[in-house]
Amino acid sequence: MMNSISSKLVAISTQKPLWVYAILLLLTLGVGSQIPRITIDTDPENMLDADHPARVFHNQTKADFGMYDAIVVGVVDDENSQGVYNQSSLTDIFDLTESILAIDGVVDADLMSISTVDNISQAGPGTIRFEWMMPNPPSDEAAAAQIQTNIERLPLLYDTLVSQNGKAAAIYVPILDKNESYRIAEEIRATINQFDGTEQWYITGLPVAEDQFGFEMFVQMGISAPLAGLTIFILLFIFFRNIPLIIAPMVVAMATVIVTMGMLIGFGFTVHIMSSMIAIFLMPIAVVDSVHILSEFSDRYKPGEDLKAVVKEVVGHLFTPMLYTSITSSVGFFSLMLTPIPPVQIFGAFVGFGILFAFLVTIVFIPAYLSRMSDKALNNLQEALHQDGSGDGSRIARIARGLGKIATGYKGSLLVAFGVIFAVSVWGVTQIQINDNPVRWFKSDHEIRVADRVLNENFAGTYNAYLVLTDRTEQATPQSMLDNEAMPASLSDWRDETLATVQDGAPGEALQNLIFAIDDKLFDDLTTEETDYLDAVMAKVEAANSQSKTFQNPEVLAYIEKLQQTLQDSGLVGKSNALPDVVKVVNRELRSGEQKDYALPDSSNAVAQTLLQYQSSHRPNDLWHFVTPDYRAALVWLQLTSGDNQDMTAVV
Repeated sequence: MMNSISSKLVAISTQKPLWVYAILLLLTLGVGSQIPRITIDTDPENMLDADHPARVFHNQTKADFGMYDAIVVGVVDDENSQGVYNQSSLTDIFDLTESILAIDGVVDADLMSISTVDNISQAGPGTIRFEWMMPNPPSDEAAAAQIQTNIERLPLLYDTLVSQNGKAAAIYVPILDKNESYRIAEEIRATINQFDGTEQWYITGLPVAEDQFGFEMFVQMGISAPLAGLTIFILLFIFFRNIPLIIAPMVVAMATVIVTMGMLIGFGFTVHIMSSMIAIFLMPIAVVDSVHILSEFSDRYKPGEDLKAVVKEVVGHLFTPMLYTSITSSVGFFSLMLTPIPPVQIFGAFVGFGILFAFLVTIVFIPAYLSRMSDKALNNLQEALHQDGSGDGSRIARIARGLGKIATGYKGSLLVAFGVIFAVSVWGVTQIQINDNPVRWFKSDHEIRVADRVLNENFAGTYNAYLVLTDRTEQATPQSMLDNEAMPASLSDWRDETLATVQDGAPGEALQNLIFAIDDKLFDDLTTEETDYLDAVMAKVEAANSQSKTFQNPEVLAYIEKLQQTLQDSGLVGKSNALPDVVKVVNRELRSGEQKDYALPDSSNAVAQTLLQYQSSHRPNDLWHFVTPDYRAALVWLQLTSGDNQDMTAVV
């Protein structure tokens, strides 16, 4: 059956070679026309399905707490004895911050720099003052020194915006879309290049590493794919020494790559880092079957023989083994479709398709191409392959026979060698360490790696992790507060109207709205029975509303504070920022302004008062990065000096 199929395909190919050329050309051009529609995806998050639990939780956390991916811009001044606390360095920081704020795609309100944060201080007993830390560049060194004093009093900023040694400062640049991080980083670099100070500037952060790696990798793919093709061409020339002959497998390889990538893009799939390597994989695989046919053809064909008969004999002899190897190879890649990682599924599917397509093109195109070769080209082929007159066949055949002699002559030694290699390989597998830190994808002297190393040596850490604490206990509802049995009948209509009004929104907001509704009702002309009922309900709702705000409870905040200290003592976390830090700073300034009052208040009402005061700052929404508006969930911002999997796993 296999011989029958191969015979029919060869007959069609050799009898209608121009038709084969035309169909392959039209197919390649038609499908290849989809390539300009390419959409590149460099986001490692897309290695997971959009509905994967880890990814859903990650995105929900970012939405709940208003978090954005951030670029970290760092400056180090080792020349000045005051570090970055000098007039020149602080002026450059101010100017760069203003420039960054003008870049499209930057979240202005959340950008953290010395010039965009508040200095929190005491204006008087029980009074707090919020003023910009650096509203203008310092006019002299004394003003720069005052900025140092102010920052070192604020734990939220110290070792986050400026290092403990005072030699380095950072600007945290939140961005709307991390796929724009490369462009934004380039605009920041352009501004930095205009500075003429002695400071050293660095740009790092996971979004930059991911986007820049994707950009550079696609550039490398654009270089590597042609180089792979050139390498294959040179090897084929060394083996066959006949350019007209080796054009055929190169056509097969190019057609396979173009059709496969065109179909991938045409079906609407984005080109991820994984799928960008399809061309590199397919190019050498696609020429394998062609080399088999050309090698055996060059050995069997002799001038004067029936060309088509030789081609039919060669293809008939090789058809079955080539088919089986193509199927097994493609099945191996198709098996990647069983993984839960979309880019890997796409990679496996299209490489598997490309292997089968290359086999089909080889079986049809190579015979057609050989049948069109002139007698002169065929004679030149024989002269090049058999110029030594030995009659031993082509160079490939001679190499194969030489390897065969080695294999049969040193059977025992080879088996022992392979056994040793296998044992070493098994040991090597046990030493595998999985690490998807994008910064590690660059060479040690790459600017991203250098920036990462320098800034993490100076700061508590440029890698961010977020620990979310959530109270999932059942909350009281307006319906449960307005008890029908105890309610005077005259308030029934008011109850129904009120529930319809306040039931929208989060439970905590609903209770607050109910308090407002009851308070408004108490101003009406009510009976004593109605007033007593509403007063009792008001007390219940206020108590329930206060209890529902879990993260205004001093005991809960003390637990978070203890958790932060435990993480700090572990040595795994450089620093953490959380709601207790905000509360303690404001509480200190409301009291004496001295370190002895840097502590949590004793009551929930006092905590609520500090948070209300904090919302009078220039950046009131910063509070919602640490707690949700209903105070049912809180976030601890962890700064780590390493983004390696092993270190993050140790923290967890």
